[in-house]
Amino acid sequence: MTDEQQGRFAIGVDVGGTGIKAGLVDTETGNLAFKRVRVLTPKPSTPPEVGAAMAELIELLVSTALELGVVDDRSVLDALPIGCGFPGVVRDDHVDYAANLDRTWIGSNITRILAEHTGRRFFIMNDADAAGLAEMTFGAGRKHRKKTVLLTTLGTGIGTALFTQGRLVPYTELGHFEMNGRDAETQAAESVKVRENLSYEEWAGRLQQYYSQVELLVAPDVILIGGGISKSHTQFLHLIRTRAELKPAKLLNNAGIVGAAILAANNGKAKVKKGSV
Repeated sequence: MTDEQQGRFAIGVDVGGTGIKAGLVDTETGNLAFKRVRVLTPKPSTPPEVGAAMAELIELLVSTALELGVVDDRSVLDALPIGCGFPGVVRDDHVDYAANLDRTWIGSNITRILAEHTGRRFFIMNDADAAGLAEMTFGAGRKHRKKTVLLTTLGTGIGTALFTQGRLVPYTELGHFEMNGRDAETQAAESVKVRENLSYEEWAGRLQQYYSQVELLVAPDVILIGGGISKSHTQFLHLIRTRAELKPAKLLNNAGIVGAAILAANNGKAKVKKGSV
């Protein structure tokens, strides 16, 4: 990494209910400098345990970058901004809600906790919003910035990110509305498909109900299907009917990392950058 390139790079972290991932991201292209690194989300996923896992993850990222010769001076990496996609709602550095993590996160000061464990300042946003920010900048939403776009991430739960005219409407949390008397994500997330050994056809039936209800609440022009399962979109997307144009996301499981890095590069502002790719 040259001195000129350093200003383009940031570190993105994506916290999930199963794993925590990080990457060194060129925020002008959306590309990772090398394959993302990952640690397991601790059980229980309390603030101290997750903070310790984050410290392990950042050290793994730094050591990998040095080992691969991406940089030859650790101080370069220590100076890069860090963004974090967190599965919940964070206001004024405090967690109001945390999906798929231990409830002891609620009310905690997340930036202070992460700083205590890593020695670094983190910029925080919702994990699905981060993925949406990446898709709107470099991915499947890039050509639809003048429309209303809804990204849904199908994974441990269902995350959502809503954009209109290229602007983020934060913390939509549309994976948690009631469906059949329970949270929608407890019936239609990818983790449910795996746990209940559903076929793609059976799972698509649940997704159909979910997206039909989504379209009763909001009226997107485009719905993007994100998360790692989007790489298998040909198995199920054609089985779902929506008024909106239904498209697979492009950045797969790197979207949250890339979006968090964009946030960091923008000094904490969730602005859609004009991607160069």
